[in-house]
Amino acid sequence: MSTNDPAPGGPTAAEERSGRTAVTVFPVLILLGAAAGFWLPETFGAVAPAINPLLGVIMFGMGLTLTPPDVRLVATRPVPVLLGVLAQFVIMPLAGWLIAVALGLPAELAAGVILVGCAPGGTASNVVAYLAKGDTALSVAMTTVSTLLAPLLTPLLTLWLAGRYMPVDGAGMALTIAQIVLVPVALGLAVRILLPRLVARALPVLPWISVIAIALVVAAVVSGSADAIVEAGPAVLAAVVLHNAFGFALGYGAATVTGQPERVRRTVSVEVGMQNSGLAAGLATAYFSPLAALPGAVFSVWHNIAGAIAAAVLRRRPIDRR
Repeated sequence: MSTNDPAPGGPTAAEERSGRTAVTVFPVLILLGAAAGFWLPETFGAVAPAINPLLGVIMFGMGLTLTPPDVRLVATRPVPVLLGVLAQFVIMPLAGWLIAVALGLPAELAAGVILVGCAPGGTASNVVAYLAKGDTALSVAMTTVSTLLAPLLTPLLTLWLAGRYMPVDGAGMALTIAQIVLVPVALGLAVRILLPRLVARALPVLPWISVIAIALVVAAVVSGSADAIVEAGPAVLAAVVLHNAFGFALGYGAATVTGQPERVRRTVSVEVGMQNSGLAAGLATAYFSPLAALPGAVFSVWHNIAGAIAAAVLRRRPIDRR
């Protein structure tokens, strides 16, 4: 297998082409969504009640992409999967809290940054890991496990770190995550198993459905805090860029310190640095405020831009096969 072929359990050529195009165009569409929400707040404010259903659609699509080999990988390679998930739920929540303290963010923005850090890995990380010549199958396994653990760990970590800024309904948040994450993912996996040929034909379209859904989520989030964006925008952007950079760097460092091979290092780096920020924005809207959802909306744009740049750089670096 050449170094340009998908890893076993990774995306097919058609899926990868569609995914690569979606990741490239994704930031542009999200920026358009943010601009639409800012300039037409009344129009896209009407989308706000649909944020959680839209997130459910994204998670259903994730379930459709899963296969039994993806699930079995957790049992056959538990150490790198566990490493990635631990790094995800340790590095990013603590980094979010430290950044909020260091920048002196107001309570709503601090809670939003921390919530982004407490979210599971983002599904776009799988395509970026492939483009970075990482271990695609491992990335899928890490995203899956962190997503399945999110109903437990995301509310607990948010309650612990963000509870000092704003009241947190941990039980309600856990139930919401289960409804918009676990149930759709399980349904998607069931459909993949029962109707494999039909799903296979639909897979190249799934990244675009996710892109459109997240763009609508961002438009709805921005429309709810349009008045505060001009004032809060620079602080939010600084927090997001730092948070994302810490995730990429510390994820790679954690894999290096534990003696993982280069492909795993790249995978952990991407997986930790790229969050399910759409989920974070939706939860912030439901449980905090529209302003608290702003970091999630900005992260949705930035982490894909940074991910595309990181993948382009890493693809040019040789991989030590030892």
